[in-house]
Amino acid sequence: MSMVDRPREGSEEHGRGEGFLSADPERRASESVLVRVVATAGIVGIGTAIGAALAAADVDGWLTALVVATISVLLAAVLWRSRRL
Repeated sequence: MSMVDRPREGSEEHGRGEGFLSADPERRASESVLVRVVATAGIVGIGTAIGAALAAADVDGWLTALVVATISVLLAAVLWRSRRL
C-alpha cells in the first residue's frame, strides 16, 4: 500500500476521529470552552486586520463592513460546527 493510500494514524479508519486537537484523553468542558474562546478571539483579530487593510485602501465603509461580517460569520460557523473543540 502506498503512502497516499494508507490511512493516517488517528484517522477514522484507525478508530479515532480527525480534528485539530486530540480527543485522547477526553477534554474537560472548561478546556473546551477556553479553546473556543481563544479561537473566537482569533476570528475577531482576523476581522480587525481585514477591516484595517480595507480602510487603508479607501474601500467604502459599507463594503468593508460586509466583507468583515461575512468572513467572521463563516469562520465562526466552521469553529462552532467542530465537534472536536
